[in-house]
Amino acid sequence: MSPSVKQDFVNPQLVELNELRDQSYQTRRATVPALEAMLYEPQSVLDHGFVRVVDYMGDDNAIVQAARVSYGKGTKKVSEDRGLIRYLMRHWHSTPFEMCEIKLHVKLPMFVARQWIRHRTANVNEYSARYSILDREFYVPAPEHLSAQSLSNRQGRAGVLEGEHAEKVLNLLKEDSMRCYDNYMWLLNEDESQGEHQGLARELARMNLPVNFYTQWYWKVDLHNLMHFLRLRADPHAQYEIRAYADVILNIMKAWVPLAFEAFEEYRLGAAQLSATGVRLLQRRLAGEKITLETSGLSKREWVELCDLFDLT
Repeated sequence: MSPSVKQDFVNPQLVELNELRDQSYQTRRATVPALEAMLYEPQSVLDHGFVRVVDYMGDDNAIVQAARVSYGKGTKKVSEDRGLIRYLMRHWHSTPFEMCEIKLHVKLPMFVARQWIRHRTANVNEYSARYSILDREFYVPAPEHLSAQSLSNRQGRAGVLEGEHAEKVLNLLKEDSMRCYDNYMWLLNEDESQGEHQGLARELARMNLPVNFYTQWYWKVDLHNLMHFLRLRADPHAQYEIRAYADVILNIMKAWVPLAFEAFEEYRLGAAQLSATGVRLLQRRLAGEKITLETSGLSKREWVELCDLFDLT
């Protein structure tokens, strides 16, 4: 556990969560022992962030129960459940996976939150800097993740910055963040050492802070939409910072619904989607025909992507 997570436990909200973690309840609903062990435990991400499971509903059985509807447990076997879940995943069925939900408490940099919120299929309640004062916690990349701008992809990164240039960039990020927070506190008139003056409204003072400062939210989502989030954000091409959160959530999903996770890994994370033209090209290549960009009918980008999967030349 990172030092920042340890410090967070003095927060009344987190003290309450720790008290909940120490309590046990008798229930008739399905529970997952592996996920129960994770409840309320913060899993560190980046330098000050975390993901914490707060609550969940359903398990692998809830998925097959929804798919079968009137089929009783009876003689049903785990192997049959596994086969059905793989079938549902393979054929892009969605509603059975919507029967499972999970609620996460996430602490993340604001710029990551702005990417994350693009997934509009969850219920979100975020920490409000209109009412509360933000902590002096901001994200600074580790040196191995201090990447330069890609010259070929406006959304991508290139090689890692090194030497004096990297050191200057890191120092600038830290100094700017510290200065902005000091000014934020001055605007709020929360630091007595800076003299007495009327504090600016919190909802205005917050605009002085950069987007590398941390925010928190509760994020509740069903399994179908969670998998859509993970398929995009756990992809190697996703921005590293949000991918770090997706990797932690992948482990949570694996503990929660292991059969669904296995199918998801097989048919989503480790799979590739082909266009109708791509399928025909692959059939032509298997038949022995030599394919080129000019004879493929694909754009250059589509051709490169297909050749990354299969050698069609």
